[in-house]
Amino acid sequence: MLDHQREFLELALQHQVLRFGEFTLKSGRVSPYFFNAGRFNDGAALAGLGRAYATTLMRSGIDFDMLFGPAYKGIALATATAIALADRHGRNVPLAFNRKEAKTHGEGGAIIGAALRGRVLIVDDVITAGTAVREAIELIRAEGAQPAGVLIALDRQERGQGTLSAVDEVRAEFAIPVVAIAGLGELLQLTGEHSELIHHRAALLDYRSRHGVAA
Repeated sequence: MLDHQREFLELALQHQVLRFGEFTLKSGRVSPYFFNAGRFNDGAALAGLGRAYATTLMRSGIDFDMLFGPAYKGIALATATAIALADRHGRNVPLAFNRKEAKTHGEGGAIIGAALRGRVLIVDDVITAGTAVREAIELIRAEGAQPAGVLIALDRQERGQGTLSAVDEVRAEFAIPVVAIAGLGELLQLTGEHSELIHHRAALLDYRSRHGVAA
């Protein structure tokens, strides 16, 4: 596990973004853990998250010109990433996000921020059904720009409706890279290293054996 992955997971635990127990997902599966990025809800937490996103992005080698955050969670996540890119990596890139409903007065339109141009990287928390990503890609292409890839916080690395994960489905459907700060593999490693978390490891391994895909 890389340093920025460990820092991200520990930050998620500290802010109860990542919790253990029994959680019924939209899929109907009962998961031994749950991830809610909305709990990154103060300045320090968002700063740390932005650094993790930015480090992951720069390590990925994805060629991008700007960031796009799908409403609603993606707005704060893309903003935190843009700030960290400028502060930590010397990349000052434009940022845009969308409204859920297009504005009909003033300047109008569905996009706030910079105009969508060039290679646009989508920043979000997780990919479940992939709906938000598909809508973002449609918006980007409608403006004449090109989707460069998707950057997410956590990859659950589990099957969707078929044999592929939701992340792999996006990769296959749109032929773009999808990268995550960390995945279930790193979470398993962390639980093995922390005495206060190790009792969750068996449930995670069982869940992966029933629903997981290869990393």
